[in-house]
Amino acid sequence: MIPGLLSLYLLVRNRLWVRGLLATAGVAAVCHTLAEPVPGLGIALPVFVPPASAAIVALLLSRRYAAPLACIGGSLGTLIGADLLNLDQIQGLGAPVASIGGAGTFDGIFLPGILAALLASIFGPPVRARVGAMQLRP
Repeated sequence: MIPGLLSLYLLVRNRLWVRGLLATAGVAAVCHTLAEPVPGLGIALPVFVPPASAAIVALLLSRRYAAPLACIGGSLGTLIGADLLNLDQIQGLGAPVASIGGAGTFDGIFLPGILAALLASIFGPPVRARVGAMQLRP
């Protein structure tokens, strides 16, 4: 719930509706392609695929809004691509519990959003200091 609400907040706050949809779709496509059903376990996805793909997609869409786009794409894209689009395969895997969104040691939804935002902020444009905001007078 929290990553989804955070993503919705970032979408509304920054008015990133189209770019957020594109980031989510891009990450969802990558996650769905690489997600594999593992008998007895569930749907498996390499840990760093969602954050890396979210950071790359976000930087391609907008360097200025790369961090919020990476968080949105990383969280919602992973949820949709790895979990929701593979719901039909869970029943035949024999996994004891079907958990949407992770709930393991490395949560499959929260961690990609945070790591993707970190990666995008590192490789994004530098933040410029405001000139004249607090000038000392002699």
